[in-house]
Amino acid sequence: MIKVVLDTNVIVSAHIKPDGLERAVLNLAVADKVALVVSAPILSEYESVLRRDKFGIEPKLLDQSLKLIKTHATVVVPSRNVSASPDSADNRFLECAEAADADYLVTGNTRHFPRRWKDTYVVNARQFLEQVGSSLKP
Repeated sequence: MIKVVLDTNVIVSAHIKPDGLERAVLNLAVADKVALVVSAPILSEYESVLRRDKFGIEPKLLDQSLKLIKTHATVVVPSRNVSASPDSADNRFLECAEAADADYLVTGNTRHFPRRWKDTYVVNARQFLEQVGSSLKP
């Protein structure tokens, strides 16, 4: 199964744009069509960012969504720190991808990441959906 790490901006976009490509990517993960991989720091970041008032996500809906993500994700423990991204918070996603030997890291901000990290391709939601093929769409 394809292993994928989702940047927080993908998770946020999936929540505020229900018809967007990021939602399609998240739907693949929670439908177990792809294997979502996270680390404890990533889960913590998802929650803290999604709870920001500026996004206006209803708390009950957010709690359900976070529970769904946690239920369908595999949590890994990265074994080393990475400092390849100019944004230090983005390095947590590279660490997770490396620990999981993920196939893809999906982000809305590809310029903050190398094009490839070890065996992981760094792509946006559109590229991911194009590369994994229509057979995986929920």
